[in-house]
Amino acid sequence: MESQLEYIYETDFSLKTEKLYSSWLVSCSYHYGVHSLFLAYAFMDDDALHALNLKHLKHDTLTDIITFDDSVGKDINANIAISIDRVKANALTYSVSFDTELLRVMSHGLLHCLGFSDKTSAEAQAMRTEEDVCINLFHVEHKNTKDV
Repeated sequence: MESQLEYIYETDFSLKTEKLYSSWLVSCSYHYGVHSLFLAYAFMDDDALHALNLKHLKHDTLTDIITFDDSVGKDINANIAISIDRVKANALTYSVSFDTELLRVMSHGLLHCLGFSDKTSAEAQAMRTEEDVCINLFHVEHKNTKDV
């Protein structure tokens, strides 16, 4: 599978090991039968993501993620913007680690590109199940990687 992953940092946050996250996202993609994978993750603060939310979606709310999806079928192509401030706040709200919440949000964006939705409670529940599948795949990658 052809893949290209890019990480853009517009805040002082950065992934500890981009290679590990890239390997994980490729594993998730294989799991869902993706043919090609082109993702750019931009990590920013609440203000920057709020501005994108207003500009592109006309939503005057804070959010943890916005996925700009140009995928066609199993050829995934997207820009995904994540608020690190929201990830931190949600980790506290849901009593999970920051790392787990970050994995959830990163996989959430990929899953949207694969056609998963979260508009209804049933869809949200199905999305959460698939996020858990991806998070479990990360732990398999982490266990098998010495570059952590």
